[in-house]
Amino acid sequence: QVQLVESGGGLVQAGASLTLSCAASGRTFDMHIMGWFRRAPGKEREFVAQILWNGGASTYYADSAKGRFTISKDNAKDAVYLQMHRVEREDTAVYYCAADVADGKGYTCWGQGTQVTVSS
Repeated sequence: QVQLVESGGGLVQAGASLTLSCAASGRTFDMHIMGWFRRAPGKEREFVAQILWNGGASTYYADSAKGRFTISKDNAKDAVYLQMHRVEREDTAVYYCAADVADGKGYTCWGQGTQVTVSS
């Protein structure tokens, strides 16, 4: 099993930048795709971005993240990052890191989340 711990959340002003980190441990060699999701107050959890863990670094973003967010990874550190630029109040949410371990079940490993609050 893979354990994920997010960090880097906090209170930021609109227009600022913030970088979230996700530290993975356990069976990290099983990780296939790493993703970031978020759940805003009163809304369903939604996909933000994902990156291929092994065999390249292909990325994919939700429309809301394109051009403002960048997902990256450090395989040596078993870490994934989400750089958030020009944040907006609508980005306020709990952000979750998730791992797809290629078992055909999608994202099955989740972190506890880190709160990002954007003030105007």
